[in-house]
Amino acid sequence: MDYKFLRVEPRGPAALVYINRPPMNALNIEVLVELKHALKELAMSSGTQVVVITGEGKAFVAGADIAEMRDMDALRAREYATLGQSVFFDIENLPQPAIAAVNGFALGGGCELAMACDIRIASDTAVFGQPEVKLAVIPGFGGTQRLPQLIGCGKARELILTGDLIDAAEAHRLGLVNRVTRADDLLQEVTRTAELIASRGPIAVRLAKKAVRLAGDVDLRSGCAMEAELFARCFSTEDQKEGMGAFLEKRKPDFKAK
Repeated sequence: MDYKFLRVEPRGPAALVYINRPPMNALNIEVLVELKHALKELAMSSGTQVVVITGEGKAFVAGADIAEMRDMDALRAREYATLGQSVFFDIENLPQPAIAAVNGFALGGGCELAMACDIRIASDTAVFGQPEVKLAVIPGFGGTQRLPQLIGCGKARELILTGDLIDAAEAHRLGLVNRVTRADDLLQEVTRTAELIASRGPIAVRLAKKAVRLAGDVDLRSGCAMEAELFARCFSTEDQKEGMGAFLEKRKPDFKAK
C-alpha cells in the first residue's frame, strides 16, 4: 500500500517505519489511520522479525496535531484519544518486538508513541516530555498510564503536571530510554539491536514479548502461571531442540521458526 505520511522500508530482518509529515511529524488522524494499517500488515509479515519506528528529518514525533484538535468538542476529543490509544495498543500487541528510534523531539503523542514500543533508543539530540498541560489538556494517548510504569509515579507526576521537557541523557537516567547514541549512529545502533534480536529463537522472542506484556496487566501469581504456559509451549517447537542442541554441541543454532 502507498502511504501519504509513512514510509515502510525493509532492512534485513527488520521493517523500518518512517513517519513523514513535515516539518515535525505531528500525529493527525490521517497519520494514525495509516499507522494502524501498516501495523496490521507488519503483524502478518512472516519476514519481519522486528519493527522499528522513527521519524523523518529532525523530529521523531513532536506531538499530536494541535490545529486539528483546537476546535474539537468533548465527544470528538474522546474519539481522537480512543483512536490514538488503539494504534499504540496495536504496537504493544505486535507479535514482533518494536523499537523506537527516537531521532529528535518526542513530545506529547510522540513520547506516548515511543513508550508503546518495547525498546527505546534515542539520539543525543532527542527531547522528551508530556507538555499537554501547557495547552490546558492532559495526555490522551496513554501517557498518564505508561510513563509511571516506566519511570515511577513520583517523577511521572512531576513531568506530566509541570509539562517540563527532558533531554536524552535525563531520559536515560530515569529509565525512559534504554540507551543513547550519537545522532549519526542512531539507525546503525538500532539495526544492530534488531539483528541481535532476530538471531535469537524467533518463536521464543515473540512468546517472551507476550509474557513481559502481561506483567503490567495482571497480578504476579497470574503472570507467573501464564509464563509457565508460554515456557512449556517453547518445548513443542523444533527451535527449542535446535537451540539447546547447538548449545551442548558448541555450535551456532540454525533456527527455522518452527
